[in-house]
Amino acid sequence: MNISPKFFAAVLVSLVTAVMIWVDPIPQDLNYHLFADGETKLGVSNFWNVMSNVPFLIVGFMGVTALQKNKLNVSASFKLYYWVFFVGIILVGLGSAWYHLEPNNQTLVWDRLPMTIAFMAFFAVIVAEHVDEKMGKSLFWPLLLAGLMSIVYWQYSESIGAGDLRWYALVQFLPLILIPLIFMLYPRPYSQTKLLWLFLGMYVLAKLLEHFDGEIFRAIVLISGHSLKHIAAAIGIWLYYCYLSKRTKLDLIN
Repeated sequence: MNISPKFFAAVLVSLVTAVMIWVDPIPQDLNYHLFADGETKLGVSNFWNVMSNVPFLIVGFMGVTALQKNKLNVSASFKLYYWVFFVGIILVGLGSAWYHLEPNNQTLVWDRLPMTIAFMAFFAVIVAEHVDEKMGKSLFWPLLLAGLMSIVYWQYSESIGAGDLRWYALVQFLPLILIPLIFMLYPRPYSQTKLLWLFLGMYVLAKLLEHFDGEIFRAIVLISGHSLKHIAAAIGIWLYYCYLSKRTKLDLIN
């Protein structure tokens, strides 16, 4: 099924508007900073929550290096988007490690900001490659700005004692809902789509591991759900890297 890009855009705007009208402000729960595994090792606070970010650095540098050597099957017109994505992943590793050294609302900014940048770049690429190239290009900078402003707004709302995560939740979870729909409704432009689905599956797994942080830590003791979340998410990025490396362009018949 090939849905009109204009219809897709209209649905997107309607969803955003509905969410912002009907959902009450969402304050940051300070219990979020209380992770199950807070053990200090080798002088590093929250050791595994910090060190489990190393895979982000590895896969981020893999992507950047492959882009430099033109080893990824990406369109030249979208190459900037992929640079932003993989540099964003490197910054995710650094920002998350920094946050977990001393978890609080201030350091959380540097955890969430690069995640938002990487995710918005990824979403723009998906729209450009699957839905409409012009739409993806026109959305790229607005999406990055929306992601940045969602963090700025959250921090401002916290500073006036009325914390509101609605915009951040929107830019994080709305693409997660829309991307599978895009995969199902629009033709596949490239082969190896299975790797894209595995990438999304690892992201969902990462969120589940995060949610059951304490239960997992109590069950296996050696490592917590939150640390495993980092590893699962990085594996997902690696699967996307493999997709970009292996895919071939398909001839679409309209």
